[in-house]
Amino acid sequence: MLDDLDREIISFLQYDGRMPFTQIAAELGTTEGTVRRRVKQLADDGIMQIVAIVEPQDMGWEEAAMIGISVKANLISSVAEEIAKLPEVAYLFQAAGEFELVAEVFCKDREHFVAFLNEKLQQIPGIERTQSFMILKMHKLSYRWGEAEPPEFARK
Repeated sequence: MLDDLDREIISFLQYDGRMPFTQIAAELGTTEGTVRRRVKQLADDGIMQIVAIVEPQDMGWEEAAMIGISVKANLISSVAEEIAKLPEVAYLFQAAGEFELVAEVFCKDREHFVAFLNEKLQQIPGIERTQSFMILKMHKLSYRWGEAEPPEFARK
């Protein structure tokens, strides 16, 4: 379980993953060593990871879509494992509702997207049908969520 200090450290890193541990420690009234140990433990436990977030279009990946995927009964896990291997898939989750799985995908262009659907995704055994929802404009994309309040510097 996360304690209050873990949550506060995470809240700082959600806004600036490169914030120096000395600065976090000063803001929280603890030592740099404590922050360093906590961050290492959170990462080692798989609770948190610090990554670079890049806008896909800035990397030349212009086509984005959410894809609803209907799967044959009792094959959800094996189909999900295969879909998760595809490099175009950024996010994959099991859902309740019309589709058993939903994937967010990024492709370089429309031709790449069509090839992804026809030659990769729809060739996976167990997939019955897919429905694509092209993302025309992203209005919000944030990895800053959770119970922790934004640090004071982020509220300004």
